[in-house]
Amino acid sequence: MTIKQEEKEDWLNKANDFFLEGDFKAMRACAREILAHDLDDLDALALLAQASYYLGEEDAAERIVQRVSSSDPYNWRILLTAAELAVGNFELRAAIPLLQRLWRLGEVAEGDIPQYKLTLLERAGRLLTDTCYLLGRAKEAAEVCMDVSALVKDPAGKADLYSKALFLTNYQTQDKHHLALREGYNAFFGIRVKFPHTRPEGVPDRKLRIGYLSPDFREHAVANFLTPFLRDYSKLDFSVFCYTIGNKDHVSKRFRRYAAAWRDVTGLTPKETAQKIYQDRIDILVDFSGHSQGSCLPVLTYRPAPIQMIAIGDINTSGLHEADYFLSDYICQPPDEGTVGFTEKIARVPYCHLCYSPEIVHELPPPAEEPPAKRNGYVTFGSFNNFAKVSRETLLLWRGVLEAVPDSRLIIKGKIASIPDGIEEAKSRLRDIGINPGRVDFRPYSPDYLEQYRDVDIALDTTPYNGGLTTCEALIMGVPVITRKGNTHGSRYGATILENAGLPELVAKNDGDYVRKAVQIANSMEILEKFHSGLRNVVKKSRLMDGIPYMKDIEDLYRHLWKDYCTFS
Repeated sequence: MTIKQEEKEDWLNKANDFFLEGDFKAMRACAREILAHDLDDLDALALLAQASYYLGEEDAAERIVQRVSSSDPYNWRILLTAAELAVGNFELRAAIPLLQRLWRLGEVAEGDIPQYKLTLLERAGRLLTDTCYLLGRAKEAAEVCMDVSALVKDPAGKADLYSKALFLTNYQTQDKHHLALREGYNAFFGIRVKFPHTRPEGVPDRKLRIGYLSPDFREHAVANFLTPFLRDYSKLDFSVFCYTIGNKDHVSKRFRRYAAAWRDVTGLTPKETAQKIYQDRIDILVDFSGHSQGSCLPVLTYRPAPIQMIAIGDINTSGLHEADYFLSDYICQPPDEGTVGFTEKIARVPYCHLCYSPEIVHELPPPAEEPPAKRNGYVTFGSFNNFAKVSRETLLLWRGVLEAVPDSRLIIKGKIASIPDGIEEAKSRLRDIGINPGRVDFRPYSPDYLEQYRDVDIALDTTPYNGGLTTCEALIMGVPVITRKGNTHGSRYGATILENAGLPELVAKNDGDYVRKAVQIANSMEILEKFHSGLRNVVKKSRLMDGIPYMKDIEDLYRHLWKDYCTFS
């Protein structure tokens, strides 16, 4: 007896609820209820394939996908399951067209789309976003993520996806359109009742209570820059409170040894977290996340502190009305440019706004005592940056360098080189720009990545999104880094790091200067030897790694912002 369409829809909707709960056995049971009426029902078979995949039965899922695809190549669930199988097998380039096809079916669908199909679309959009990003296609990832945000109905989910899309736009050249997108983030929070703050009378010089909010007091890139805030501050003049969200690990334990008050706000709503911050009477709240993963920005929308600042975790404006300041310096954001591209006021420190302190995360291996060119007989350039940062502009610079140093090679190391599809994606982009992939050594991400800097003579920075931590790590491993100074905050990270490390000669003014500097060093074994033998000591003694004067500048900034608040608010 054929099942009625209404009854079938009920089972599919129930299966959707079970999927959202993570009960995949119940999903499979729903499929079997439909199949009990019709063994050839394609929707039920597709549901069975998806449930089988989530239950770890990939072979069974693959067989059903092939069966249904031959009869209904446009079945939404089968397209998603086929893509998930491909991603599970690291066949990312095969998964993308399947996900794109499903997404287009959603765009042209007429009438009301059933909830279970909307769930399939959301799942496909999220997977397409992540897959594009893993392959270094940041622009596509940002566009899809923005579309998924528009699809999702849950307000918190919409805001989270929109924030993720904003972060993905960091990899593109910034313009007025990007600023408008960031200001659009405010629309997700509507009119919220803020915590009240009254202007203090006659207490601009009192001991200040500073709050640090972050999901990254753990083994994470940002953690390499947080130690001075907890270790080197003045205990007489400031009280420090840390609000930590998310996973904890051995690095988290090390951070907790510092003299600060710790509040684990994992699992709390943004409003509940804001309530704790307000109850601690924080004067200046510093957010170390921006629009990065695990963003804490929704907490700021309740205004738990009278002064709120964005720092370190993101390279671009938050766009958030409740964020008062953005931490920067005179190189990344010169005063004569005002606050172009930012909704926050720029809070500048006189030297680099970053202080590299890697000891909290890992013990540094010793650098090579001599450049690898000495043993190899040729120069090796390298990039350990996220490949999403490798823009067309970057590839053109690299092509110019490799053409000018004909016997040289290039190492590309990272997640892009961890799977065959990633390597093929990178090779395709290299060929398109005129770089012979035969001159490139692809190395997968590995825990010993710092030691592999011993195989690199000269590191080549990316643009317009410069390396931050990767530049610091190359320098501390004795490898000079060539960067091109751009015209945005994120494209000047390399410049502020290198100049404050005492290495202004590595900062290029334009494309031609970038190539010229790389070639000049590559053609001089004497210069290479000088860098590789002495660079670590130079960097360790520089402002880039000196936490005490760095925190003195930060605290002077805090005091200045507080006095302004007391006087003018």
